[in-house]
Amino acid sequence: MGGAWRHGTRDAGARTREGSGMTRTDVPARRAPPAYRDPIRFHAARTPDKRAIVDLASGRSATYADIDRRVDGLARHLRACGLVAGDRVAILARNGPAFFELQFAASRVGVALAPLNVRLAVDELAFILADCAPAMLVYDTAFEAVAATLAQRCDLPRRLAIAYDDEACDYERAIATPGPAVADYPATHDGVCLIIYTSGTTGRPKGALITHGVMFWQAVNATGPCGLTSRTVELVMLPLFHIAGINANANPTLRLGGTVLIQRSFDAGETLRLLSDGALGVNSLTGVTAQYQFMAEHEDFAGADLSRLTYAGVGGSPTPAPLLKAYADRDVPLCEGFGMTEAGPGVCTLGTADLARKRGSVGKPLMHVDIRLVASGSDAPEGEIGELWLRAPNIVPGYWNNSAADAAAFVGDWFRTGDLARQDAEGFLYIVDRLKDMYISGGENVYPAEVERVLHLLPQVAEAAVVGVPDARWGETGRAFIVPRTGQRLSAEDVLRHCDAHLARFKRPAVVSIVDQLPRNASGKVLKGLLRAMA
Repeated sequence: MGGAWRHGTRDAGARTREGSGMTRTDVPARRAPPAYRDPIRFHAARTPDKRAIVDLASGRSATYADIDRRVDGLARHLRACGLVAGDRVAILARNGPAFFELQFAASRVGVALAPLNVRLAVDELAFILADCAPAMLVYDTAFEAVAATLAQRCDLPRRLAIAYDDEACDYERAIATPGPAVADYPATHDGVCLIIYTSGTTGRPKGALITHGVMFWQAVNATGPCGLTSRTVELVMLPLFHIAGINANANPTLRLGGTVLIQRSFDAGETLRLLSDGALGVNSLTGVTAQYQFMAEHEDFAGADLSRLTYAGVGGSPTPAPLLKAYADRDVPLCEGFGMTEAGPGVCTLGTADLARKRGSVGKPLMHVDIRLVASGSDAPEGEIGELWLRAPNIVPGYWNNSAADAAAFVGDWFRTGDLARQDAEGFLYIVDRLKDMYISGGENVYPAEVERVLHLLPQVAEAAVVGVPDARWGETGRAFIVPRTGQRLSAEDVLRHCDAHLARFKRPAVVSIVDQLPRNASGKVLKGLLRAMA
């Protein structure tokens, strides 16, 4: 990679030259970070009439030339409102083109966009706004009351309203207001363009600093495994305030001059209809395991036309074997991957050719990602479990305004993921569990993900989650939460008998609870902290 990336500072481009005899960590002028190139501006000049973004709920379609003009209008508005390089602008909205328009407009004036999770409570949103201190809040009128409350609590004097069904709303008027052209800010790959707050499953959310360089290298890493080209038509069914929604395939598709179709929110039946629509031509899809599960269980799944899909990526949680089979039977092999906000999000992918023989693996690291597995401060032997560490140009340089989190996450050039993993002789990676989710029962390490995989072998099980809870005798024992498949009957006794046949006694959950649903965050991850509180 031309030298190791130095983390723990906000200068993502600074490097150390290993083995070169250089001791300085600053980059000589001749090796300054590369300049940022605006992909919307680039494609508007070359393929102005190419369809760029389609808002499916309203039916509005915009070419690259259209988006370029709209982004210029927003950039003028941001500058006219007094925003300067280094400021932040936040967006609280359902999925729509505004996410991309604001992202590129903010970059043209040197401002970072902070997307907000619309599912958070007011107190949680207030914490994030107090942390990143945006100079402006752009909000969807569906959240007008929330925005008003936040404006009072967080001192947000500048607000801009979006009404997706009203072309005369404040947002559209701001774009259309004439004014002098704004010179593009001379951004480099080190410049922060997005602040994506982590889901907060381990405590308070942290603002991961997504730089232009992180975006660029995510696009480079994703292009090959995902088959992205200028002919890609990517359907966005994930929330755009999440790193996977905005940057797994959507931003890379725009960088390549492809087309992005946006769902306002996910609905399994609607997604199947969109995939079946030949006029839309969707050939690429990215989602979390739960979304693919909901589609597979939908009454329209068997009749949906999925023949145009050349890529269907899944991640966020382990994919049960029956779900992989359901899509393979429809000639849609799911491409499993592993990523995280701090990696922008790409880390590993499992190619479709290896799905059958490497079931359970998240694949091999992407081209520009180095990995280590560390146990007790040393590299774990082959096949042994260790904490996954990453080194890559698509790793964030740190967190917004959080030096303590930086210090905990980075060890020299390496980023500590907090995930436990093992690697086989062929280099395939297997995520064993989150370091924080592992529990110790009677002196034995128990990895909930291993127990969950066994639970998913039961045909009646749709979803399963296991947590460790305190136990006076054993220190900790497991509690399993099971969501049965629609129309299936399942008892706790059935589950425990199954565990007795497939698991060591110390791994067997002490208690099984049959529930209607598992609590999840907006990215589809199970909130195990809530399950522990329920146990």
